[in-house]
Formats: sequence, C-alpha cells, structure tokens
Amino acid sequence: MVYILLAEGFEETEALAPCDLMRRAGLQVALVGVNGPVISGSHGIRVAADAQLCDVSLEDMELLMLPGGLRGVASILQSAEAMDLIAQADRENKRIAAICAAPTILAKLGVTDGKQATCYPGKEPEMGSAVMVPAPTVRDGRILTGRAAGSSLDFGLMLIEELCGPDAAEKVARGIVYAR
Repeated sequence: MVYILLAEGFEETEALAPCDLMRRAGLQVALVGVNGPVISGSHGIRVAADAQLCDVSLEDMELLMLPGGLRGVASILQSAEAMDLIAQADRENKRIAAICAAPTILAKLGVTDGKQATCYPGKEPEMGSAVMVPAPTVRDGRILTGRAAGSSLDFGLMLIEELCGPDAAEKVARGIVYAR
C-alpha cells in the first residue's frame, strides 16, 4: 500500500498527479487525511481522504509519500501523529517520498542526513546535511525526492519505477503520452 499524506494546504498537483499515475500502474494508493476526512489544498480544491492517520498500517506500507505546499507542510509539522508516523516509517526502513517543500520535513527528522535529495528552489537551507542535487527527481536508496509541482509527473513515474520497475513506469508514461 502507498500512503499519501494530505494536510490542509497541500499542493494538489504534487499529491494527485503521482496518485493517479500509481493507480494507473495498478498500485494500491490511499489518500490519508491528516486534518480530517476532507482536506483543502493550497488552491482550494477539496479532496475526500480514503483513510485517516489512525488507519495507516506500517505492516503493509510500501511507500509513504508527502506532497508539498507550504501550508500543507506546516500542517504536517504541527501534527504530532503525522510526524510520529514519518519517523516510525523511517525507523522501519520504509520507502519515503517527498516533493517540493516536503523534503524539509524529512530533513527536520534527520531522514535525509547525508543523502542526496532535491527540494523546492530556495528551501535548500532547510535541508540540513542533505546533499542537494538540482534535479527534477532524486533517488537515494529508499528516500525519493522531487523538486516542485512541475516535476509531479516525473516524480510519480519515479515512484512507479521504484515499486514496479522501469517497464511499468514506461507503460504508464506511454499511456498518458508523456515523453520523458
């Protein structure tokens, strides 16, 4: 199961584009509400969550994904339950993905220490000891990061490649007529 945390103010493109692509690849993806069952994104799009934080199971977690959006990131940082989940996923060596401003959450928890990562331009000072790479997507072991909303398709395809292999990612890319 892939869990995508949605907190008030999340960046819609960064959450929904990868979710859509992963579902096209046949992955089970749950949108998890941090602040309730219906969450408003940074541009006023309201999304009904598939689950709440209390429903997340580390046992069946293949990947935990954090979309950006400055208010969404702030909402996650203010949620002790969300922060505990992310820290526990890291302790249990689960794959963790974050895009845009969300890699700064991973940095605050020490998840990206010494690892290559990318984030929204200008957020690099908040990335601690991560080794910053100015690329649309970066994979360092089980930690996957994306740069910004404009990288959402590449980010989603990277997650598919990580979970299902390059052939599955290429099939989805062809299916949406996306040239990589």
